[in-house]
Amino acid sequence: MGTVFSIAVRAPRPDTPDAVRRIAERLHRIDTVFSTYRPDSDISRLGRGELAPDDCDPEVPTVLAACREVEAETDGYFTERPGGRLDPSGWVKGWAIEEAARLLRASGARQFCVNGGGDVQTSGGPWRLGVAHPARPGMLAAVLAGSDLAVATSGTAERGAHILDPRTGRPADGLASLTLVGAPGTGIARTDAWATAAFAMGPDRALAWAARRPGVEALAVLPDGSKRWTSGLPGHLPPSGPTDWQPADWQPADWRPTGAY
Repeated sequence: MGTVFSIAVRAPRPDTPDAVRRIAERLHRIDTVFSTYRPDSDISRLGRGELAPDDCDPEVPTVLAACREVEAETDGYFTERPGGRLDPSGWVKGWAIEEAARLLRASGARQFCVNGGGDVQTSGGPWRLGVAHPARPGMLAAVLAGSDLAVATSGTAERGAHILDPRTGRPADGLASLTLVGAPGTGIARTDAWATAAFAMGPDRALAWAARRPGVEALAVLPDGSKRWTSGLPGHLPPSGPTDWQPADWQPADWRPTGAY
């Protein structure tokens, strides 16, 4: 899928290495079916009209149905066809992380963190997660902490302006990055897809949309480096608070919630 996965397991069990091998097999299978980087994947062939939906892997219709659910939840800002090309990657990467987490739980693991391209699902905790600053390589925009977290970031740091606004067909440029912390019980697949959609919305609409979803919190970094967030985001900071951020990235005056949201 053009990205890297990493897994951390606390107090690994004797069968944890076997679980990790099964996860690798599962991720390779998902890649074989859904990767847009592979011309022979089911998704690539379906997009070119070489396969009918009924001839695809049985998981393809399920994934496309999930994409349409998210499209409805985000007022059309998420789509399975960004730029007119079939590409459900905005759902698939988070779903692949969830699949890895499912296999770890099945092996008996209870304290773990699965990271797929910077989007994270944790179990147990507490865990501390750094949010990369989109304009300052090696620096953090924030440090989040908690248990059973789903945290997803969409932005321009790694791939440039690649997220399209489906309403205009042009790259969204109102944000440098948008991080969502999922509501309790919301998996990383939905949180990641929501983050993609919210990035396309731009800062005002994204924060207002997130604030209307119970339990969801958002951190927006604007192109000028300034930050805005939903009022509940400070509840996800470590006990030491904002001073735990990288000193060069921290200005006390920045730390104020945007009251309009």
